[in-house]
Amino acid sequence: RLHLVTWNVGTASPPPDVTSLLQLDSLGPTMDMYVIGLQEVNSRITNFLSDLAFDDPWSIFFMTVLSPLGYIKLSSVRMQGLLLLIFVKHTHLPFIRDIHTHYTRTGLYGYWGNKGGVTIRMSLYGHTICFMNCHLPAHMENTEQRLDDFEKILEMQFEGENIPSTLDHDVLFWFGDLNFRIADYGIHFVRESINNKRYNLLWEKDQLNMAKKKEAFLQDFIEGPLQFKPTYKFDLYSDVYDTSEKKRKPAWTDRILWRVKNLCQHASKEGEFSEEEQTISVTLNNYISHMSYGISDHKPVTGTFGLELKPLLSDPLVTLSPVGEWSAEHDVLINYSAVPEFPSSAWDWIGLFKVTFRHANDYVTYAWVEDDEVSSNKDSKQVYMSAAEIPDMGGDFLLCYYSNNLQSIVGISQPFQIQPNRTLIGKDLAQEESSWMQKPDNLESHADF
Repeated sequence: RLHLVTWNVGTASPPPDVTSLLQLDSLGPTMDMYVIGLQEVNSRITNFLSDLAFDDPWSIFFMTVLSPLGYIKLSSVRMQGLLLLIFVKHTHLPFIRDIHTHYTRTGLYGYWGNKGGVTIRMSLYGHTICFMNCHLPAHMENTEQRLDDFEKILEMQFEGENIPSTLDHDVLFWFGDLNFRIADYGIHFVRESINNKRYNLLWEKDQLNMAKKKEAFLQDFIEGPLQFKPTYKFDLYSDVYDTSEKKRKPAWTDRILWRVKNLCQHASKEGEFSEEEQTISVTLNNYISHMSYGISDHKPVTGTFGLELKPLLSDPLVTLSPVGEWSAEHDVLINYSAVPEFPSSAWDWIGLFKVTFRHANDYVTYAWVEDDEVSSNKDSKQVYMSAAEIPDMGGDFLLCYYSNNLQSIVGISQPFQIQPNRTLIGKDLAQEESSWMQKPDNLESHADF
C-alpha cells in the first residue's frame, strides 16, 4: 500500500495538520510506504544553506508526524525548491536495497535548479522501482518545452554499476507540478464546466492528455481519471479560483502517472502473456485532490496504490536479536547471522534505536560488527555493547544492522524492552528522600527572616 503526494507549497511553511492528506484517519489498512513530492519549497539562499546542514522544516515536519506511527525516512533528495521524501514501515527495511538519488536541472538551460526533476530509485523485494518528482516550465505556450525537459529528465543516469535507466525500472512513478494547461477553451467555459462538475468536457483539451496521444515516450504512462477540480490556481486559504488581475485559467497542473515495464513489453503480444507470469502489478485505489489545504495557490493531489509483488527476495540479508534481558546495569550482547552471499564490511555497524526512530542516523548508540565482536562460529556471531551506552530509563527499542557496502539497513530485530536501571532509580529515590528531609530546616531559616 503506497500513498503518493504531490504538492506545490508555494514557499509556505507546513500546515498545522496533514491527517487527511496522508489519510491517517482512514479506516482501511495502514500504508506501507509514503512518497511525498513537494515543489517550491522555500529556497532562499539562507534557508537552502541551513537545510543542507540540517533537515529542512518540511522533512522535520513529516518525520514528526510519521515516526510515532512506525515509519522511518528511507531516503530524500532536494534540489532548490524540489524535495522528494520516502517513508517506509520498519518491517520492509531489510527488503529495500540499492537506494540511489539523482537530480536534473532544466531551468536556465540546465544551469539553474528552479525547474527540473529529483529522483529516488530502489530495489523493493527484488523489483526495481523509481520515483520522479518534477517541476516543469509554466505558461500555456510552453508545452513543447515541458515535453523536452521531461525527456531530458528521463535520460538521466544514476551513478553506480548495473543500475537500470529510468525507463528500464519495473515500475516508474512520475508526478509533480507538471504545469500542463487546458488549451483552446476560454476561461468562462472552463469555469462553467468545473462549476457543473463536467470535468470530462475539459479532458480532451488537457495538454498532457493531448501529448500522450502524440508522443511515443509518453504512451506507456498511465493516469487515473481526473475526477477532481483542476488544482491550480486558487486564492490563498480559499477554494476560489484566481481573482487577481491575471485571472489565470484553471488547470490540472498537479499530476501522478505511472508506467509498468512488463506491461509495455507485452502490450503488443496480447494473448501470449498470462497473469501468472506477471511478477508485479500496480492498482490505483484513489486519485483525489485535497481542497481544504490553502497555504499555496495549488491544491495537493494524492494517489493511493496497491503494489502486488511476487517477492524475488523473501529473506533478509541479516537477522539479529538481543541476548537475554537488557538493562544499563551490565554489558549486553547481540546475536546476528548473515546469508552466505552477504557483502559484509569492517565498516558495518549495529545500531540501537527507539521504536519511533526517524531515519538511519537516529540511533541511540551503536557497535562496530568487527571491533566489538566477542564470539563467532559458522552460523552466528555475537557483538557486545557497553553498559555505559545503554539508556538508564529503559523503554522500547529495536536493533538494526547497517551495511556500509549497500548503504542501507539490511536487518532489523523485533521490538524489545530495556529494563530501567534499578541502581540509578534507587539513587534518585535516596536523593529525593534526603532533599525532602532537609526541607523543614530550610523553611525555618526562611521564617527567621
